[in-house]
Amino acid sequence: MRYFDVPDARGVAVIVHGAGEHSGRYRWLVEKWNQHGFDCLLGDLPGQGESRGKRGHIDSFQKYIKTVDVWLKHARTKQLPIVLVGHSMGGLISIRTLMEKDHSFVEALVLSSPCLQLAMDIPAPKKAAAKMLNHVAPAFSMNAGLSPEQTTRSEQVREEYARDPLRVTKVSARWYHELEKAMRLTRRYPEKMPNIPVLLLAAGEDYVIDKQAGMAWFNDLQINHKMYKEWDGLYHELFNEPEKEEVFRFTIGFVNMLFP
Repeated sequence: MRYFDVPDARGVAVIVHGAGEHSGRYRWLVEKWNQHGFDCLLGDLPGQGESRGKRGHIDSFQKYIKTVDVWLKHARTKQLPIVLVGHSMGGLISIRTLMEKDHSFVEALVLSSPCLQLAMDIPAPKKAAAKMLNHVAPAFSMNAGLSPEQTTRSEQVREEYARDPLRVTKVSARWYHELEKAMRLTRRYPEKMPNIPVLLLAAGEDYVIDKQAGMAWFNDLQINHKMYKEWDGLYHELFNEPEKEEVFRFTIGFVNMLFP
């Protein structure tokens, strides 16, 4: 867990990264939040980046939730408004954390391409194999099937990610099982989402997650303040796209309405 502070901060952005990556990929986004008066707190999720444990494996999705719970409680000690920012699987973790833990002190949630359903159609034999392995060999790993070309149109980001030694390319049968269960529960119970402002940013060309699942969940939210924005032609990693400045301007505009 790392904390980046600024003088006279007006809030804290707690950033939760996606699957297969790590917090070090968010330097640009941290700088943008800092420039707009927000401290930033982020770290590597279990089994990802430089964290402990088998890479690409998780015994239970609850471990992710407990990790983000610790981050939020640490951010709360700063006694500043907190904005929870989750990308892809980090978005799913953020939603689950707010649904399952009492974080009434979190002022807003920003979701970047939240993973509520995968875009890839997993073949039935592979699903059956993963289900069996979850019981007999839960730590058995298989290729995640995700390439840099599917996540962003930025050649520079693609090249950096392909060379990244912390990149996770294989996931375990248990990890897949836990992800599937978390996505299913989130879609099934939108009423469990606390009544805080939510901004959902969707990629128009997302080859990683099913944006329609995110939109359906968003439409079912019974909250007072929510905003949905889809970016035509942009890929999954909205904050790594060539138009990332525009994406962040929209994001900080939403937050500025809450914290003038």
